[in-house]
Amino acid sequence: MSSDGFITCLWFDGQAEEAAAFYVSVFKNSRLGRVTHYSEAGPGPAGTVLTVEFVANGQKFIALNGGPEFKFNEAISFQILCADQDEIDYYWSRLTEGGGEEGPCGWVKDRFGVSWQVEPAVLMEMMNDPDPQKAVRATKAMLSMVKFDIAALEKAYAGE
Repeated sequence: MSSDGFITCLWFDGQAEEAAAFYVSVFKNSRLGRVTHYSEAGPGPAGTVLTVEFVANGQKFIALNGGPEFKFNEAISFQILCADQDEIDYYWSRLTEGGGEEGPCGWVKDRFGVSWQVEPAVLMEMMNDPDPQKAVRATKAMLSMVKFDIAALEKAYAGE
């Protein structure tokens, strides 16, 4: 991996390889990279996977097998801005497969505990419309949803 930009480090408890392979399978423009292993110096067992570098949707990540000390929570999430309902449905189903959890307002937690916001790209435009009534209707519709339904959002936004 190059040194420009940021690399997001995701801390796992022995699931770094599995998680990296999963994310690479979900997102386009993705690939696995270098895998490093613990040495005799530890703290993990020598020879076991320490890190897995990967790119998902063009973003650089490193999956670290750091141990059980830390868990993911909703304080950090990744937004996936979707062009249409097919993209929303795809990411929703892929990220919840294998034990993921649905949440309110387009949030999902994948089987590793990482939080994702699967949302239509047009949602922020609707919610920030200069016409306050349109913005209120779009926001109320959004707040009532689990997985986003773009057609229902557009109807609410239009006042239908």
